[in-house]
Amino acid sequence: MHESGIQETRESGVGASPAAQFASLRALGESLADGRLELAVVVPTFNERANIPVLLERLATVLAGISYEVIVVDDDSTDRTWEAVRGVAAHQRRVRVIRRIGRRGLASACLEGMMSTAAPYIAVMDGDLQHDETILPKMLTTALQEKLDVVVASRNTAGASMGEFAKERVHLSNLGLKLSKLILPAAVSDPMSGFFLVDRRFVDEVVYNTSGVGFKILLDLLASAKRPVRLAEVPYTFRTRETGESKLDFATGLEYLYLLLDKLIGHVVPLRFALFALVGAAGVLLHLGTLALLYRQAHVSFMNAQVAATVVTMTFNYLLNNLVTYRDARLRGGKWLVGLFTFYLACSLGAAINLSVSAQLLRSGLPWLFAGTAGVVLSSVWNYGVTSVITWRRRLGGRNRAV
Repeated sequence: MHESGIQETRESGVGASPAAQFASLRALGESLADGRLELAVVVPTFNERANIPVLLERLATVLAGISYEVIVVDDDSTDRTWEAVRGVAAHQRRVRVIRRIGRRGLASACLEGMMSTAAPYIAVMDGDLQHDETILPKMLTTALQEKLDVVVASRNTAGASMGEFAKERVHLSNLGLKLSKLILPAAVSDPMSGFFLVDRRFVDEVVYNTSGVGFKILLDLLASAKRPVRLAEVPYTFRTRETGESKLDFATGLEYLYLLLDKLIGHVVPLRFALFALVGAAGVLLHLGTLALLYRQAHVSFMNAQVAATVVTMTFNYLLNNLVTYRDARLRGGKWLVGLFTFYLACSLGAAINLSVSAQLLRSGLPWLFAGTAGVVLSSVWNYGVTSVITWRRRLGGRNRAV
């Protein structure tokens, strides 16, 4: 885990007098008189076609007088959200859309949007209208005046509220907050907020350490810092979704755990390989159980029982890896069948490597335990590398440890 810290966490209230707010915005407007782009608002979307035009109109109102752009990063929504944004962008130069094909995930979408702008400050917010866009000017002026790395729109600090959040979701949020302390050495009231503003210099500083996993991009950024982070929090009330469906599900929880694990062990071993090995370990137990059931209980011949157990285990490993390890590259339909065949083939060759290497080491006089372990390790690395490239068609290399 990277050593990081929150140097200074302050509450920046939104209850200032209208005159004070006006003076602050006027000073900001004067600093932008030369027309330079000052703020980018990155909005990751998936199936938010009904909400996004409303959000764009609200942003135009609250950011009047500020030189800004909105970057909608859409994961190829089935409701064609990208098409609705493109229609707006055709008439408003400050609106852009990035339509991602074959790539999914809120965190990676936010990072892609951040990397696409030249603005010195970048805000991230959801496209479902649950984040209060009216506090954006306050967040920007706070960052400018206090020279901060991050300004968080918090639902947990004084003056803030979870709104009409369901009780079970509040409990999940509190659990996530407690788990976040595993990778954050200092207290932040809402590290899982999806609504925040960052200095782009801070983003450029930490981006190579980010995991890009799951939905909690703020937590990823903060945990990726190798120095104390200058930070303040602005309270707001979380709104109730009016249209569309929540993206919170079981997979969201898994993604959060992936992020935590990557920050804890990702600098030692790639998280995806760790998951692949964990699935393989579960497969060994399944193989032995299936073998015992067929050979000892059903009285099937040992060789037939061994073959059946091997097929069952490889199928189990494929299903679980496709569901968990390679969730972001999950195969479906005809590709699923092709993937199963290539997985069988790769793992069969891996088994041959295991037997060959372990037998050769044993003949060389090495202890059987060492020989057997070496064979398993080499076959595991083979299986992981080959299936990663062939079955799930991912490129080798890259800086991202988790994906």
